[in-house]
Amino acid sequence: MVDASRGASGPLTGVRVLEFSQIVSLPFGGVLLADLGADVIKVEPLRGDPHRLRGAVIPKEGKRFQSLNRGKRSIAVDLADQRGRELIYGLLPEIDVVTINFRVGVADRLGIDYDTLRGHRADLIYCELSGFGNRGTMAKRAATDVVASAYSGLTFADMKTDDEGQPVQLTAISLADYVAGFSAALGISAALRHREITGEGQRIDTSLLAAALSVQDTVVMREPLHDATVRDPMLERLIAARQSGASYVDQVDLYATARLAARSSFRCYYRAYQVSDGYIVLGALTEAGRDGVRRALGITDDNSDHPDFDSYDPVNVAFGDELLRRIEAQMRMRTLDDWMEILAAEGVPVAPIHAPEEMSDDPQVEALGLFETIEHPTLGEQRVIGSPLKMSATPPRVQGPSPRLGEHSFEVLREIGGLDADALTALRDDGVIGQHED
Repeated sequence: MVDASRGASGPLTGVRVLEFSQIVSLPFGGVLLADLGADVIKVEPLRGDPHRLRGAVIPKEGKRFQSLNRGKRSIAVDLADQRGRELIYGLLPEIDVVTINFRVGVADRLGIDYDTLRGHRADLIYCELSGFGNRGTMAKRAATDVVASAYSGLTFADMKTDDEGQPVQLTAISLADYVAGFSAALGISAALRHREITGEGQRIDTSLLAAALSVQDTVVMREPLHDATVRDPMLERLIAARQSGASYVDQVDLYATARLAARSSFRCYYRAYQVSDGYIVLGALTEAGRDGVRRALGITDDNSDHPDFDSYDPVNVAFGDELLRRIEAQMRMRTLDDWMEILAAEGVPVAPIHAPEEMSDDPQVEALGLFETIEHPTLGEQRVIGSPLKMSATPPRVQGPSPRLGEHSFEVLREIGGLDADALTALRDDGVIGQHED
């Protein structure tokens, strides 16, 4: 580790991370580390991260790039040039962590694989985040969040279809990307602790596939009794339906009925409802929460929490449908504020459905201090969501805005690599490195 620099603060102050990242997953992991005080140096190709151009109002300053790379420094290096690789090797003695999320095999081709880099620092921590992992028949295949979500079952388990009955990918966020980023940051933090105790570096591997499976823990888990009574018969019917050419909607309906008992009255307490001025969500997963809904709505004829209740009994299915219609009609009779007060008083988990753009001015979010204000040198004042963590002794904080392409090439290569101005200028003029110019 190195001395604190650049005014950074947090529990990882003094840790230097060299990040070979693109798109979402690993850039997000780097943001988490930067918020914790690490000096994250993003190595970009001379053209920049692909997200620099996505939806950019100002050239090379796409909004998503800004959010996924704030608090970092940027150096632009041509890794296809041996001189560019030598620049990276020259930084390694002062680097604690290297992270990479290129396709499996690319690191070897560029000479930035684990075995090569640890030759320049024996206790290096190296984290590779791939699509399908680094072993098996799928290892070298390209993958993005939508691909990993489909392969892992996450898309199917979400049971969403469009107006034409076709699968709908999770659209709110790229869930596998972000969970993989969290996983990488967690693994790196643990590896730093291990090295502090033992002096030993190590390689860390995670993937979009692993991340997508990890958030489906209950669904993918194998358990003999449940498998024999629910999982295996459902899968047998699902596979048969698929092979017979059944539509996606029919497959999803089969899955929902078999796995979730979706037509039982239980669903009435865990869903969205339209009220007179918006939509509200009930999240009553427990019997106590469902009892709270029943008290609030005056429901006295539902016994779905009784031990003998059978979700698949046709009588109970019909009752669940009838109860749902009753609740829907009752919900439309009052305002969102009315229902929030009534249901919260009964201890029911309940919330309105917001658009995400509303959250930056939400009173609860403001009370938690989740947003921070920073100044971008090109784009001006920005309010950004900060770290999800609050720590009493070493609080994370947003360390600064996203870097401009190659903004810190000269600074980093002079500070850590020991190059002088003439050498840096020559490398820039030869197209080996890029430098942002105001």
